[in-house]
Amino acid sequence: MADFREIPSPTYDYQINRLVGYYKNALLEIDIKLKKIDLTDLQRATAFAVQQDIANILKELDSNATAWVEEHMPLAVSDGIVRSIVALGVVESIEEARTIVKFNRLNRDLVKTAIADTQDDLLQVSENVSRKVRTAIRQVTAEVLRTNLTQGINSTAALKRDIVRDLRKQLGDSLNTGIIDAAGRRWKPQVYVEMLVKTKMAAAHREATVNEGVDRGVLYGVISQHGAKDMCRVWEGKVISLVPNTPGDYPYIGSLPRRDIFHPNCRHVVTPVRRPDRLPDDLRQLNGI
Repeated sequence: MADFREIPSPTYDYQINRLVGYYKNALLEIDIKLKKIDLTDLQRATAFAVQQDIANILKELDSNATAWVEEHMPLAVSDGIVRSIVALGVVESIEEARTIVKFNRLNRDLVKTAIADTQDDLLQVSENVSRKVRTAIRQVTAEVLRTNLTQGINSTAALKRDIVRDLRKQLGDSLNTGIIDAAGRRWKPQVYVEMLVKTKMAAAHREATVNEGVDRGVLYGVISQHGAKDMCRVWEGKVISLVPNTPGDYPYIGSLPRRDIFHPNCRHVVTPVRRPDRLPDDLRQLNGI
């Protein structure tokens, strides 16, 4: 008899798009501020005022992002618990599961850690933007002052157009150069934020699922299937162990190669199962059981 209940994988696209919208709006506001700077006669006082305006924009952004994480990271953990409760037959439906969700000690700690880590990573995004924009403004201000000193305020309009064009590009590039991750990949800030929170919420969901399953005495799980085209495809439907050194020749979830499965933006989830020998025929055949 098959002993396997899998529910649809959660999606947080709507919520994540709202967060990404905060970053898009903030970057647009900063871009407008930069484009309004009069580069033909930029003074240090003006540059300082622009930097203060940008600092205020980023401060509001950080506040919105912090509140978003505090609201939505517990949702991912709760959904992971629901997945375990339904999969293990504790209740019949997702709706019933939501009424009895409780955070065990592991998942209470998980929520705190996930919130703190995500907020810290998002703060680094805004700090990166702030640092690059401040540097660009300082450099452009110095170049304008030097140009006006050496060539004169009344230098030819054509020359000024060339200089202004180059300086304008320098300011714009400070927003567009993006973030370089540990693997050397370059991301625009809003794209990086989307990838980051998708990855963080998926990881929190999986860990909560595992924590709840292990707390209920479950040692195994099955990786979801959605027809992946990358290296994830070789892990779809595979039985894994949720703790080290379980009976049977099943890979431990903590030792899976992150280049292949559960990588950034990975959509795969884990469904706990008490007995792999009671999986449906197709899954038992896939796993050689």
